Amino acid sequence: MAVRAVVMGATAVALSVAVAGPAMAAPAGGDHAATRQAIQAAVQDGVPGVTATVRDGGTTWSATAGVGNLRTGKPRSADDRYRVGSITKAFVSTVLLQLEAEGRLSLDDTVEKWLPGVVQGNGNDGAHITVRQLLNHTSGIYNYTQDDDFGRAYFTKDGFFQHRYDTKTPADLVAIAMSHKPDFAPGTSWHYSNTNYVLAGMVVQKVTGRSYATEIRDRIINPLHLRATSLPGTKVTMPSPSSHAYSKLAEETTGPTYDVTKLNPSIASSAGEMISSSADLDRFYGALLGGKLLPARQLKEMQTTVPAGDSPTTRYGLGISDIKLPCGVHLWGHDGGIHGSSSVVVATPDGRHSLAFNFNGDWSGDAGAVVVGEFCGK
Repeated sequence: MAVRAVVMGATAVALSVAVAGPAMAAPAGGDHAATRQAIQAAVQDGVPGVTATVRDGGTTWSATAGVGNLRTGKPRSADDRYRVGSITKAFVSTVLLQLEAEGRLSLDDTVEKWLPGVVQGNGNDGAHITVRQLLNHTSGIYNYTQDDDFGRAYFTKDGFFQHRYDTKTPADLVAIAMSHKPDFAPGTSWHYSNTNYVLAGMVVQKVTGRSYATEIRDRIINPLHLRATSLPGTKVTMPSPSSHAYSKLAEETTGPTYDVTKLNPSIASSAGEMISSSADLDRFYGALLGGKLLPARQLKEMQTTVPAGDSPTTRYGLGISDIKLPCGVHLWGHDGGIHGSSSVVVATPDGRHSLAFNFNGDWSGDAGAVVVGEFCGK
């Protein structure tokens, strides 16, 4: 179903459309007029509201458009917390790379070494899949969010409102994937699979004896003072300030709009449960690309990429994408989606110029145009 392309979605879906943008780079210190125009266009296209923040050197610029609450008309805030979906993956990857730098694991370790017996059956074999292949989506492991039963339970109207508060363990999610054959032999192709990062979170716990959420808090969130960033676990409500999240819960982009703000994010686990803000995501990417979170060797590993499917403009590293815009600008970033929330964070290679934004609807809006507007201008 169409909503599945957004919910806990595949990276570069939102960004790959940027190839249609203008072929010139934006001047340094611009007025962000093209960015603002693209944000307003997303609202005109049907997105209830947008919040965005740019960091460029020592300056910060924020903009909002539309509403955060369709019932009251309350506008979105630049300080909004929102569910960031798959942007969570860069945090998980960073923790694993830190553990590698500490000599506690190798990216070339097999999944079987750390999670014996977990990846097996129907042609799946963790003895032939490495941690690196989990992180760059070359494992071949089936994406559990594409399972038909899972889709009916969580991505359709009737299923969502019956199951929105369900708790799923990482083992539950992996078991769904193991009921399917692999998409391909490990290392022979690329396919985005949320299962990879559920397993990555399980590896973090096995190596450290602590949950991936605890490791992310202690290693990234607290040191960087990301006060708007959290891993809610099974908590169904959003922290304040935040806006409501909306979805059609259908393949169509027309029809009724539903408030899907409250849900149990355990269905996303370490593949996409995180809540953050635009300012925090900018700060994280600035620190990551600026070399403050990883030694040079591990950052280079994170930025060693493979082709991301058929996309001519995007390659995938370890929880982060290499994106080339039509104006020649090169960015690192990721998009993320979960019910009613579509988010993007991108930054220049030095991390000094970054953009993070969120749509509080998951059925419309051109995210790629917002990125092109900021980094390519009119």
